[in-house]
Amino acid sequence: MNRPFRDLPVTRRQWMRMGALGAAAVSCSGWIEALAAGSASDPARRRSCILLWMNGGPSQMDTFDLKPGHKNGGPFGEVETTVPGIRISEHLPKLARKMDDLAIIRSMSTKEGDHGRASYHLRTGYMPTGPIAYPTLGSLVSKELADPTLELPGFVSIAPFRGLNPAAYAPGFLGHRFAPLIVGESDFGRVVPGGDGAEALKVKDLSPPAGVDLRRADARLGLLADVRDPFLDLRPGDAAYSHRTAYEDAVTMMRSDAVKAFELEDEPDLLRDSYGRNTFGQGCLLARRLVERGVPFVEVTLNGVDGNNILGWDTHQDNFEAVRRLSEVLDPAWATLMEDLKARGLLESTLVVWMGEFGRTPMINGSNGRDHYPNAWSAVVGGGGIAGGQVIGSTTADGTEVEDRPVAVPDLLATACLAMGLDPMAQNMSNLGRPIRFVDPEAKPIREVLA
Repeated sequence: MNRPFRDLPVTRRQWMRMGALGAAAVSCSGWIEALAAGSASDPARRRSCILLWMNGGPSQMDTFDLKPGHKNGGPFGEVETTVPGIRISEHLPKLARKMDDLAIIRSMSTKEGDHGRASYHLRTGYMPTGPIAYPTLGSLVSKELADPTLELPGFVSIAPFRGLNPAAYAPGFLGHRFAPLIVGESDFGRVVPGGDGAEALKVKDLSPPAGVDLRRADARLGLLADVRDPFLDLRPGDAAYSHRTAYEDAVTMMRSDAVKAFELEDEPDLLRDSYGRNTFGQGCLLARRLVERGVPFVEVTLNGVDGNNILGWDTHQDNFEAVRRLSEVLDPAWATLMEDLKARGLLESTLVVWMGEFGRTPMINGSNGRDHYPNAWSAVVGGGGIAGGQVIGSTTADGTEVEDRPVAVPDLLATACLAMGLDPMAQNMSNLGRPIRFVDPEAKPIREVLA
């Protein structure tokens, strides 16, 4: 939870003034810097993670590992970043200015090319085989890092599309207590054209039905408990416990000021514009607000843009037009998120991970598209615990093979765990009564990327 305003080096009035003036103007006056200094030095602040999930598998050849001049390279050019020698897509110019805080991993190499199975692998660290229900990373982090007094869920998933493999988003053997609060999942994940995306990110049913006041709502909850509790007491176990705590947590959140995190209209228009007035941009803003209030894991999915499909990065056809449009949404949202986190002193304690389930073929197919390609692709990490301004690994000139420092899924997730202060070799008890490590014991963390 945030420290009370009285403990911060700015007053509530100053904070309100900051909101009224806009973040940029206030930054010039020094209020944000003062707040950032207070947050960064807070010894009680726990680490968090924001996962930017690219549904469908983004093309590494057109984002972070371009091959200009090669027949596989496509039409995109490169742009210089703030780190000499590191160049990325010309369609990510704002992100290029944040490279000091980012590390590109150009040598991801996996085996699975199916959307559902690959999503499960990247999100849990394990392949979907056998009877063990592995937890998704967000559930694991929630269990380990969530403050038990937090009045918000420890894991919030923004605009996910779970249709291809719901288990990839589930808490697995950790139980439903660590399941995500999902917001913005509507129309089967399709991006709804029009609007700025904020309305879709509201938590539904936070207020009692019309005509039901607090006294009457409490009476109904009491009646529910009278019927439910004796039944559940006779049937102990995770299912019963999860059912009871789900209701209790929901009521706590409904009656907490913490739920105001979802009221994006409280933010200055200038800042909201900078993130982008779309579901992903406003989702990134919401992620910052949740992390600021102590939520340890938030994921924001970029499914597509207006008129695109629900697997926006699954660019089997017209790859370059699709990636250009997706980049125009991704670039301002991600760059503003990094800047916003840093301005508030949160970047040092917030790991940011960008990845999808695999990459795209270096070869361009007959439909001007790129197909699934797990053999050699890119992911990006930044922020808390990460030594930015570097590239890990490399691919061959045609992009088909990793030629240096191959990185497997467990390696990436073990690195993420260490960046958050978690021991990847720690264990949880599975649904089969067998201890399971956070990450596959064969993992080799990318030590050179850890700060």
